[in-house]
Amino acid sequence: MSHRLLFALALSLAAAAPAAAQTPPALQPVQLLSERRIDERPALMVLGTAHLANNNADVLRTEVDDVMSPARQAEIEAVVEALARWRPTRIAVEIDTTGQARLDRRYADYRAGTYALTAGEVDQIGLRLAARLGHERVYAVDWNDMPPGEEADYDWEVGAAAAGEQARMATLRNPARGQRTTDLVRSRPIPAWLAVMNSPEFLLGMHRTYYEYALLGGPEVNQGANWVGAWHGRNLKIFANLVRLADDPGERVLVIYGAGHAFLLNRFAEDSGAFNVERPGAWLEPSAR
Repeated sequence: MSHRLLFALALSLAAAAPAAAQTPPALQPVQLLSERRIDERPALMVLGTAHLANNNADVLRTEVDDVMSPARQAEIEAVVEALARWRPTRIAVEIDTTGQARLDRRYADYRAGTYALTAGEVDQIGLRLAARLGHERVYAVDWNDMPPGEEADYDWEVGAAAAGEQARMATLRNPARGQRTTDLVRSRPIPAWLAVMNSPEFLLGMHRTYYEYALLGGPEVNQGANWVGAWHGRNLKIFANLVRLADDPGERVLVIYGAGHAFLLNRFAEDSGAFNVERPGAWLEPSAR
């Protein structure tokens, strides 16, 4: 066999060698969230709020009076001023991550003076505050797709009927329970009711309701528990988006979300060691500043 043929054979054998025989590149170690020291964690402030535009997307509805009125607009300006003093470096809002490009255009148009703010909290607080601080972007961090499995597996109304839990379901859906929050937001200036709504006691009271929904279903399917598990899963995905958004200890992330999310987002941020959590109440209440 000629030297030329031997060389060609060697090349063909080398090309056919399995990838496993090659030495993989060394992986750089990653600092786990649980290993972050306090001085290595970004700051996170979750501002839980009733939906200012009355979109009625929640199980219990809260009716907010017209935030576009001159008096309420002045109160929203006070909220923006208070939060600006915290100096957030990034602002995250309850818009699906797939809508980031649309949010970018909306924010750019607002800064250019060609977009009029709607009544929702994304516009009234998020865009307004970001523009005041000169931020280049507002960040979409939500996830709200269907969880794995069949939709029927999460239908707690069917589960309640099958398990004889109709009375519990009716009590949970009693409009009077939502009226308590409506009374709160209509009886105080916006900075004051936001401070109350974000107190640990108020958020815990809202969160405890989910344990009641977990009972709406029989032992075979447990639709209510499935639904509550999916709710935790959604908030874990939002939390993961926040971690990806900012990992530098100098970052200060403000998250503007429906108040029902605030308990879990605060809990995940604290329990994981990912963030140092700042509560908004002390910044919103004049007596606390």
